[in-house]
Amino acid sequence: MTGKTAPPAKKPAPAAAKKKAAPAPKEEAAPKEEAAPKEEAAPKEEATPAAEEPPAPEQPPAPTDEAAPVPTEAGAEATPAPAEGSPAPPAEPPAPEPKPEKPKEEPPSCPLSLAVEEVSENSFTLTWKAPEQTGRAGLDGYVVEICKDGSSDWKAVNQEPFLSTRYTIPNLSSGDKIHVRVVAVSASGASVPAALEQPVLIREILQLPRIRMPRHLRETYIRHVGDAVNIMVPFQGKPQPEAQRGDSGKYELTVQINGAEDKATLDIQVVEPPGPPQNLKLVDVWGFNVALEWTPPVDNGNSEIKGYRVQKSDKKSGKWFTVLERCTRTSCTISDLIIGNTYSFRVFSENICGLSNSAAVASGVACIEKTKTTYQPEKIPQRDMMEPPKFTQPLTDRTTTRGYSTHLFCSVRGFPQPKIIWLKNQMEIREDPKYIALIDQGVCSLEIRKPGPFDGGVYTCKAVNPLGEASVDCKLDVKVPK
Repeated sequence: MTGKTAPPAKKPAPAAAKKKAAPAPKEEAAPKEEAAPKEEAAPKEEATPAAEEPPAPEQPPAPTDEAAPVPTEAGAEATPAPAEGSPAPPAEPPAPEPKPEKPKEEPPSCPLSLAVEEVSENSFTLTWKAPEQTGRAGLDGYVVEICKDGSSDWKAVNQEPFLSTRYTIPNLSSGDKIHVRVVAVSASGASVPAALEQPVLIREILQLPRIRMPRHLRETYIRHVGDAVNIMVPFQGKPQPEAQRGDSGKYELTVQINGAEDKATLDIQVVEPPGPPQNLKLVDVWGFNVALEWTPPVDNGNSEIKGYRVQKSDKKSGKWFTVLERCTRTSCTISDLIIGNTYSFRVFSENICGLSNSAAVASGVACIEKTKTTYQPEKIPQRDMMEPPKFTQPLTDRTTTRGYSTHLFCSVRGFPQPKIIWLKNQMEIREDPKYIALIDQGVCSLEIRKPGPFDGGVYTCKAVNPLGEASVDCKLDVKVPK
């Protein structure tokens, strides 16, 4: 019976595996002896007579070999069957489909027609044309790089890209040979650099002089009498012609009209900055002061020297400060220097063009040292200040009206300060409310309040101290109004 049931078990096994691919691990977790009956029970139509046959436990282990191709043919997971009693591992999620990559944008092409437009003694100017391809993102600008001849260190001249196709590279040294290249930059990257084949020699390019005669001057130039004559003749050349000091002198201009003429003399003086002063010396240093001397410059620049500018520099800061703006002499004294500092000095000469290009520097330095001083108080001779009383301003006669208060004044000096006594008709005036006596800084005063006819008479002021006494008197006349 086992041989009859084995052939039909091979055909339904793949069909059962296709329908139940997911729960296959659960079936594998069952004992191997029960695998054959489940496989035979799957096809009901073809295995109808097999139900009467004995159960699977009596079968030999041959069905175990037949159950092995079930997961292989059904395309089930290749993972090994878990051990008995352990949970089944979860199914792995399907891998995401890869997205198609976007095509990368190409960088711009190389700039075209790179050339040198102009060269001077410390700079040169480049020109070029825009690249043929700039890309979808457009062009951000250009970066200019330079490298000295014999070196491989390229340096960018501009910090940020620019869109102009012309650029001047400044601050170069005359005589240098410079390699240059230009790179176009965009969001997608940088282009291949456009470079010059030969290095650029930094020097001023000479251009032969040439006069460009205007067309109206190539023939006879005719003007009516009384017309203004203004002739302009353009020319070119490099470097441009400059006036020389040898061109100074007197020029004579002559105008002739119908046999009559007039002459004018032009006095032309071509000047330039003077040379530096000569023989600057540090003559003397004392206290906070320094004395300097020098001689006029050898070359005055074909103009009169207007003065000299004197500057100082202290050792601590190293900066130069102007002390004298325009000194007309060839010597000066600098004061108000700071104790403990060390100073250097230099002098510029000046004419109508300005200051000299260089200065004369004193060979020595001035050290302002701290001087030890001892205070000696001035000896004042003792003087005997003792003096008897003496009136410097006497009393004067006065006339007053009845009922109007009046004052008597005098001044006195003496040491020790004298005592003041007032008397009326040789009688001492004591504590009487009618009289008020005061003394301030040697000025004595006596107030007589609302005098009457009986207050008239002779008043005396007496000053007394241990060295003597002095007195002055006056007459007071009190009138009674009618």
